[in-house]
Amino acid sequence: MLDKEGYRPNVGIILLNRRNEVFWGKRIREHAWQFPQGGIKRGESPEQAMFRELEEEVGLLPEHVRILGRTRDWLRYEVPDHWIRREWRGHYRGQKQIWYLLRLVGRDSDICLRASDHPEFDAWRWHHYWIPLESVIEFKRDVYRLALTELARHLRARRQDRSRTRNPAPDGDLRAIDGPTAQVSPAASAPG
Repeated sequence: MLDKEGYRPNVGIILLNRRNEVFWGKRIREHAWQFPQGGIKRGESPEQAMFRELEEEVGLLPEHVRILGRTRDWLRYEVPDHWIRREWRGHYRGQKQIWYLLRLVGRDSDICLRASDHPEFDAWRWHHYWIPLESVIEFKRDVYRLALTELARHLRARRQDRSRTRNPAPDGDLRAIDGPTAQVSPAASAPG
């Protein structure tokens, strides 16, 4: 399902542990790492698609996570022609994504990469919040930067709320959250 501009509606998932490290999955039989993501089916809301993809790719159920935030608008990236299937060329431009920031409230052992018949990942690890910017495939890098930057405000807001109530910080050290300043490209910020 493509929109009139040739973008496939999609969701991206940034999953955090208690130390505010992000889930980073290694694509099956490749040396490429990325966040979980997947297409939105006809009739599905972005949130429904996010929970379906989370279960299919990572094996987590809604009770294993808490939604901290989502991007306000669609973030877009274009896929280089040599990555596009021949039958899609001329029609498909790339992905437009709504990104979700989730907190794992379950255990690491709840993660199961073989939850579906067609696994997306064959390995995973926790990473510093900004590390994926250095290692994600280049054509996705701006969207990752935009999503991480926009959603980082939810972590800072939680830290400020805890400091006002003088509670200890159970979610780990947030010093790592302040990352690079995002450069917004017109294609990435166009309304969807």
